[in-house]
Amino acid sequence: MKFGVVRFPGTCDEVDAYLAASRVGDAEILWHADADLKGVDAVIVPGGFSYGDHLRVGAVARFAPVMAEVETFAADGGLVLGICNGFQVLCEAGLLPGALLPNTSLKFTCRQVDLEVVNASTSWTNVTAVGDVLSIPAKHTTGRYYAPDATLDELEANGQVVLKYAPGHNFNGSVRDIAGVSNAAGNVVGLMPHPEHAVDPLTGSADGLKLFASAAAVPA
Repeated sequence: MKFGVVRFPGTCDEVDAYLAASRVGDAEILWHADADLKGVDAVIVPGGFSYGDHLRVGAVARFAPVMAEVETFAADGGLVLGICNGFQVLCEAGLLPGALLPNTSLKFTCRQVDLEVVNASTSWTNVTAVGDVLSIPAKHTTGRYYAPDATLDELEANGQVVLKYAPGHNFNGSVRDIAGVSNAAGNVVGLMPHPEHAVDPLTGSADGLKLFASAAAVPA
């Protein structure tokens, strides 16, 4: 399994994502201005502040040359993971439903959160089980997941709600405690917490490694 990690101007978590992916496969950095995915098997759009969050989070990055390739790659069944700002970019690009709005506190918050696995059959959760609790850090100002009720009902019916904040851990006000969603096919997943920061017990949790291991377990 070869992972490609996108680097935009303002991205700050691509190195950790690269190192996390390197624990379960090969990895390399993909430059935002290159319309080339270099033959990777999976793409990670990492966290940070792409293009300085100008206009709104993820709005400019969505038009980067590399994202046109990511959209085609995803449509062809390629594995794509959006983390934090990457989740925002994927929503802006229409690869995932919904939007990320400012936290109800209107403040940047960094804390460890517990996530409940709702769908363990996506390409990024297949080594977990429904009901598993993952301890993963979250850090953002604009992470409140939102979609209209009709869309939320459809997502839940289709199994596209992948992760939820455990009771008492939804600090940003996300509707229905949603922390991560997928596209209908399950090959594209986005979440606000940072699994790349939870891949070694020395950091307090290795639960985040399960997402990368899940992708690595998908047959080529």
